[in-house]
Amino acid sequence: MAVVVALGAFLMTLFGGWTAQRVTDRRHLVLGLAGGLMLGVVGLDLLPEALEAAGTPVFGVPEALLLFAGGFLFAHVVERLLAARQAAHGAEAGDRVPQVGLTAAAAMVLHSLMDGIALGAAFQVGGGMGATVAVAVITHDFADGFNTYTITSLYGNARRKAVAMLVADALAPIAGAASTLLFTLPEELLGCYLGFFGGALLYLAATEILPEAHHDHPARTTLLCTVAGVAFIWLVVGLSGG
Repeated sequence: MAVVVALGAFLMTLFGGWTAQRVTDRRHLVLGLAGGLMLGVVGLDLLPEALEAAGTPVFGVPEALLLFAGGFLFAHVVERLLAARQAAHGAEAGDRVPQVGLTAAAAMVLHSLMDGIALGAAFQVGGGMGATVAVAVITHDFADGFNTYTITSLYGNARRKAVAMLVADALAPIAGAASTLLFTLPEELLGCYLGFFGGALLYLAATEILPEAHHDHPARTTLLCTVAGVAFIWLVVGLSGG
């Protein structure tokens, strides 16, 4: 059943990426929406789940929050190292590094894989729990597909690479759900992963996506798109029962 439901996530992810492709003439609005979706996913979805699953204090701080900070710093270090490497090969300061976009998209694929694992684990607990998680996964996979295509394209990667990462992101939940037929992921490990991924995602939203959205078009409509993205994730979390 989990694998069948994951097919819905597959289609929703592709729909999100297709939407991102179709509105390229409103790029600043797309980026504003993507930034809001990423902020909403981190603050309203990933962090609460991470704290619930891995909230054991380590020297006074929940381990999920430590890994959240670690994920933010890791993304920063990776971007700086790749930028330095690019500069050493003659690129100008401020040029975007395509590898950063591919790395970020790969992280989105990994996240979708974990969504599939969570979906499969929920159906192992019971049909009611599985249905609740299915609503959350399928709905927010629109945001995943949208963000995967947007991030890959933002860093100057060719359209075919953006589409390839989108397809990989769409297939990941199916693979994750199927894998739960073979093993069960420990809850604490899942919480640690969510904290780390949340930190990396917040870094991309705060330092790349949102600044780029408001750089050329500091319009109120862009800001409204960002707010709408956060509100959409809030709605998804509320409908799925948190």
